[in-house]
Amino acid sequence: MHQVLLTLTARRLIEIFSLTLLLGTAIFIASVFLQPKNPSSSQKQQSMAAARSFVLWLHGLGDSGPANEPIKTLFTSPEFRTTKWSFPSAPIAPVSCNYGTKMPSWFDIHEIPVTADSPKDESGLLKAVQHVHAMIDKEIAAGTNPENVFVCGFSQGGALTLTSVLLYPKTLGGGAVFSGWAPFNSSIMEQVSLDAKRTPILWLHGMSDPTVLFEAGQAGPPLLEQAGISCEFKAYPGLGHSISNAELKYLESWIKTRLPSSS
Repeated sequence: MHQVLLTLTARRLIEIFSLTLLLGTAIFIASVFLQPKNPSSSQKQQSMAAARSFVLWLHGLGDSGPANEPIKTLFTSPEFRTTKWSFPSAPIAPVSCNYGTKMPSWFDIHEIPVTADSPKDESGLLKAVQHVHAMIDKEIAAGTNPENVFVCGFSQGGALTLTSVLLYPKTLGGGAVFSGWAPFNSSIMEQVSLDAKRTPILWLHGMSDPTVLFEAGQAGPPLLEQAGISCEFKAYPGLGHSISNAELKYLESWIKTRLPSSS
């Protein structure tokens, strides 16, 4: 009888030991194959995103984002291999200077040619600024360093670029205005934060522009400089209301000098 009890006890101990061994093996396998991804890999991805540059291009009145995408092919320097480009299109809206005709427009324009004293549509402008800020916020939330974000625009898009950069609460890499103007009253300048004032502005304008007069472009930089904002103004003799390859090549070099890899 004692022999039988000892045998049963031994078998029970063996079963318990085997079960413990199997359970331990299962836990070990789970720890190897089900553990979360290497944190260093995630950190590497975040680091790559932070180093990536982002260029947001805002088109002019009646144009579209996709029509401007060939611009990025001119930026051939190695610094732009990891650049993310965005070419959004403006919503369709009636435009006063075109007798209420509906077309792609960021905000209303009351008269053409645009002068330094043309009427302003600040309510429509600020609504468009919110849209631009949302696009910038999304990119920064994805990991891009704000100082690697560049907003550029032509004509109406240039006017929106200027306002969006001035009213953004963080310091960005820069804002480039092509044939644009200041589409707001002086009170807007009171809303510009100290961080926004550190964002450099590049302003390029054709001296023969019949649509946004050269004097409208010239009036912008002094307004910025009075507020302590760095603005480089470049005039292009003989250039009308268009973007030249020379302007785009200068933009390429201007952005390059502001990227971390160039410092």
